[in-house]
Amino acid sequence: MLQIGDKVVYPMHGAGVISGIENCEVLGEGKSYYVLEMPLGNMKVMIPTDNADNVGLRDVIPEQKVNEVREVLEKEPEKPKGSWNKRFHANLDRMKSGDICDVAAVARNLILQDRRRHISSGERRLLDLAKQILVSELVYACNKTPKEIENWLTTVLSANAFAH
Repeated sequence: MLQIGDKVVYPMHGAGVISGIENCEVLGEGKSYYVLEMPLGNMKVMIPTDNADNVGLRDVIPEQKVNEVREVLEKEPEKPKGSWNKRFHANLDRMKSGDICDVAAVARNLILQDRRRHISSGERRLLDLAKQILVSELVYACNKTPKEIENWLTTVLSANAFAH
C-alpha cells in the first residue's frame, strides 16, 4: 500500500506525489482513491487504490538509474520504419509500458528525427508527452527543478554523436 508523500509514476501521465487518500462514492459504491498531485501542468489525478497495480503505478526510479536514461539518450536513434501512423502507434505502445528507458528512447528518436526532417503533428504531440513524462520523473529522481532537467536533456541530446 502506498503512503501519502510517496513519489510515484503513472504511465502516460508522468510522476507525482501522493497527496492524500480519499473515499468517494461512485455509482453508489464507496471506493478509496490515491490523490496524485502532478507537478507539471498542476494536475490532480485520482486512482482507485485497488487498481494501482493494474494501471502500472510504480515508484520513481532511484538516482542511480538516471545513468541508464542518459545512456539511452546518447545511443543511436532507431531508423524510422513505416508510415508516421505506424511509428506513432509503436511509440505510443512503448510509452504505455511505463518504463522510463522506453520513454527516453521515444523522446530521443523523435527529437533527432525532427532535426533531420520534420515530424508529423501527431508525433509532435507524442514527443511533447514523452518529454513531459521524462522531465517529471527525473525532477524527483535527481531532486532538481523542471528547468534544470530540461537543460540537462537538451545538453545530452545536443551532444549525441548521431544528432548531426
